[in-house]
Amino acid sequence: MMSVKEFRVVEPATAAELGRGRFAFTDAYSVFDWGRMPDAIPRKGASLCVMGAFNFERLADAGIATHYRGVVDPVAIESGADPEDAVVPLAEADAPPTEMAIELTQVPDLPYRGPESGYDYDAFHEEGGGNYLVPLEVVFRNTVPVGSSLRRRRDPSDFDLPFEEWPAESVDLPEPVVEFSTKYEEQDRYLSREEADRIAGRADVDALADLARDVNRVVTDRAEAAGFVHEDGKIECLYVDGELRVADVVGTFDENRFSYDGQQVSKEVVRQWYKRADPGWVEAVGEAKSVVADRDTADWRELCDEEPIDLPEDVLETISAMYAAGANAYTGSEWFDAPPVDEAIAAVRSLDG
Repeated sequence: MMSVKEFRVVEPATAAELGRGRFAFTDAYSVFDWGRMPDAIPRKGASLCVMGAFNFERLADAGIATHYRGVVDPVAIESGADPEDAVVPLAEADAPPTEMAIELTQVPDLPYRGPESGYDYDAFHEEGGGNYLVPLEVVFRNTVPVGSSLRRRRDPSDFDLPFEEWPAESVDLPEPVVEFSTKYEEQDRYLSREEADRIAGRADVDALADLARDVNRVVTDRAEAAGFVHEDGKIECLYVDGELRVADVVGTFDENRFSYDGQQVSKEVVRQWYKRADPGWVEAVGEAKSVVADRDTADWRELCDEEPIDLPEDVLETISAMYAAGANAYTGSEWFDAPPVDEAIAAVRSLDG
């Protein structure tokens, strides 16, 4: 599936050294693993870039190592500056950026040996050596919102919650929960701690969990200060010379789930809209995925006999305002010409009606 943020290599990584690259954030979006949807959400890419950069800089202030190098100032680029000279801290950008400069590590191939042998992680780690992207996603959860996969996989009693079934509203967890899932398998799956430790290679699974908790704390504290509730999220990590660094992007409305005054402020808004407005397509996606669930193949989309509808113009405008107003509120800076976050969230809430 195509990513909604584009990845550009400036200088490739080697076994001895990290490389350099860019994330270019687009206004494209994806739900239900479909890949790029038929339309785009204005200002979404810039909003996510601003939030991601803001969080990376807060992680640095907290002493947490990351692959972040800065943002690419769009005004400097328009003035003819060399792209590398245009890499600046977020506060020095003269307009909302859509590109982020990052360090690159090696991403070895993950061979698939068939249904009996599965994926060859030994080959992955032999090629990666001491400089590779850990082939895991480390998920952290503070709450269990409606739509969370945890509701399908675990019971409330697993977390000492005082009810037998999940209620029809978000549930606060007594303590953050950390889980591991695969990253490069065709059908991603959640893992036991033992499986995750094997797949992580030289990276220590307990250190990965501790790092996820540290990131979660930084994002949660900022969210609370800005009036948001940070519900869940994930990190990806690179391992280099014995050190773990946070990779990909952290703490955006696509990577994490946030709420404001009880209303979801994340890509979940779009998911729920499609469940209400285009249930035939959502059902067809689920059926296609179930057909290939045990095939280790990504061809389920070819089996789907439905196509998603476009978002209506008023829905696009509402969701665009959610991203822009949310980024303004979260960062405490007026990056975008957007309504106050309370007004933007009230408009999102009206989509349910």
